[in-house]
Amino acid sequence: MRTSEAIVALALVGLLGGIAATGGLRAAEPQVAAPAVSPAVPAAVDAGIAHFRRGDYAKAVPLLDIGARQNVFAAQYTLAQIYADDAGSETDHAKAFMLYQAIADEYRDVDPEDSRRAPFVARALTALAGYLQVGLPQIGVSADPDKAAEHLHHAALFFGYEEAQFELVKIKLKGDGVAVDVASARHWLSVLTQRGHAGAQAFLADLYWRGRHVEHDPIRALALIAVAVENAPARDRIWIEDVYQNLFCSAAEGTRKKATAIVAEWRTRYGRKPDPRAATLHLSAIRTCQNGERVAPLQTAVVEPPAGAAASAPTTTGALPAGLPAPLPVPGPVQPALPPQSNAVRDVGVSVGAVAGNAAGNGIIAVGATPVSR
Repeated sequence: MRTSEAIVALALVGLLGGIAATGGLRAAEPQVAAPAVSPAVPAAVDAGIAHFRRGDYAKAVPLLDIGARQNVFAAQYTLAQIYADDAGSETDHAKAFMLYQAIADEYRDVDPEDSRRAPFVARALTALAGYLQVGLPQIGVSADPDKAAEHLHHAALFFGYEEAQFELVKIKLKGDGVAVDVASARHWLSVLTQRGHAGAQAFLADLYWRGRHVEHDPIRALALIAVAVENAPARDRIWIEDVYQNLFCSAAEGTRKKATAIVAEWRTRYGRKPDPRAATLHLSAIRTCQNGERVAPLQTAVVEPPAGAAASAPTTTGALPAGLPAPLPVPGPVQPALPPQSNAVRDVGVSVGAVAGNAAGNGIIAVGATPVSR
C-alpha cells in the first residue's frame, strides 16, 4: 500500500466517531427516516480501516463493505480507494465508480468547510471525472467529457481542490468537455505553480521547454522542473523525474549553469515542505543520458564568473504576477507513471492534452487577462 494511502487512512479514522454512528448522513439534515445502524457497524469499519492501513486489502474489503452497505461515508470512500488501486489485490474499477458516484450524489454540496468530509468528496469527484473521461464499457458507462468537466469544475471551484484545478488545466488546453481556454489554463498553472504543486510545475516546465502557450525559455524550464522534483510527493516522483531527465539530458551546459543560478531562489519561493520519504532526486546508474552522462540534480550554488569578469545576473527573473488566490493545498490522486527516455524530450504537453500555441510569459507565467473566479 502506498504511504499516501496510509495518511488518508489516518484522517478517515477520525471520521468514524462523527460519521459512522449516523450512517454517513449530514449533521444538518433531519434523521427522521434514517435506518438504525447496528453498533457492530462502526467496529467493523474501524477494523476495516486498520487492515487498509496495513495494506491487507483482502481482510479490509468485507469489513468495509458492511459499513458501505449502511451508507457509512468512511467505509464508502475507503472501499472505493481500494477498488481503484491498480497496484492492489482487490482492483475493481466498476465498483470504485459506483462508490464514487454514490458519494458524489449524496455529498456533492456538503459544506466545503466540513473538514471531516469535504476533502474526500473533492477527491471522489475528481476520481469520478477520471472514469467519465474514458468510460467503463463493462458496466455500460460511456465516456462523458461534459459530465467529467462538470465534476472537475465543482471540485476545483467549490472545494478549492488542487488536483481538480490541475486536471482543469489539461482539459481547457485540449477542449475536452469544455471550450478551449488557454488564458484560464495559464491562470491555474500560475496559481498552482506558486503554491508549489509539483505536477503543475513539471507541466509548465515542459510548456516552457517547447514554447507552447508561453514563450520558449529552456532556462526557466530546467529551473522549474528541478524545483518540481524536490516538491514531488512519492506518488508523482516517477513521471516528474522522467521529465527532469529528458530536459536535463537535452539542455546545453550553458542552460544548466544559468538555471542553476535561479534554482535556490525558486526553491524558496515555490517550494513545499520536503517529503521525508523522497527528499532528493533518486539517481542511479539507470538514469543516464543517451551519451552515458549521469543525470544529476542541479547544484544550488550560484555559478561564479571567470576571474576578472564582472558578475552577470541571470537572464531570467523569478518574479510572479501579484494578486492571485491564496493557496489551498490538498493531497491528490495518482499520476500515471511514464517510462524514462534519454536524450529525447518526451512530449509531455501532448500526452496530457496540450495543443500547440505560443504566448509571452512574465516571471513564471503571464496570467491571462480574464482570471478564473473561485
